[in-house]
Amino acid sequence: METALIIGASGGIGGAIANRLRQQSVDVTTLSRSQDGFDLTDPEIVDRTLAGVSGPFDLILVATGALEVNGATPEKTIRLLSAPAMMDQFALNSVGPALVLAHAARLLPRDRRAVLAVLSARVGSIGDNRLGGWISYRASKAALNQIVRTSAIELARSHKQAICVALHPGTVTTAFTRKYVGRHPAVAPDEAAGNLLAVAAALDPVDTGGFFDWAGKPVPW
Repeated sequence: METALIIGASGGIGGAIANRLRQQSVDVTTLSRSQDGFDLTDPEIVDRTLAGVSGPFDLILVATGALEVNGATPEKTIRLLSAPAMMDQFALNSVGPALVLAHAARLLPRDRRAVLAVLSARVGSIGDNRLGGWISYRASKAALNQIVRTSAIELARSHKQAICVALHPGTVTTAFTRKYVGRHPAVAPDEAAGNLLAVAAALDPVDTGGFFDWAGKPVPW
């Protein structure tokens, strides 16, 4: 039986992915702040919790993140930048996943293919940025992409078949995006989960360190 670790499983996408995997008879372990007290912004909690998790896992998915932290909305202009709000974005969207990736070598198998995917966002792409705005969120996701890329390089030295990637799920109708969907095409969490799992299943070790969207297409850095 395959095994999976879903971090952020109380969220719309993470929960839908966990449900889909269970329907496929995958042995799923879940962690979240609301259900397990797994606070990604607390290094001690991350280290203590993951030290108690037994792998290896064929799939690890980090489905955490937020557009708003402590009520601070995305900035429309850099003139509205708040240093504390920006630091909150980095703590949750960048540093938190990095703390998880620090445990990847122990949680992934060395003798077979495995996927470690972290949910990022197209707005974190520097090359695809044509509208500006959302400084803190964009920057935190750009940093996350670099963290994933660097971790993939290191992981490949010991885990030849591991695939470590950033994934853009598209716009999904969750509490995360409720205020920001607007006219953008959006899909339900279950459909997004199916898309992401299909992408993960199709990845090859040569794809490690990449950034892909919900359809499996590369996203520019």
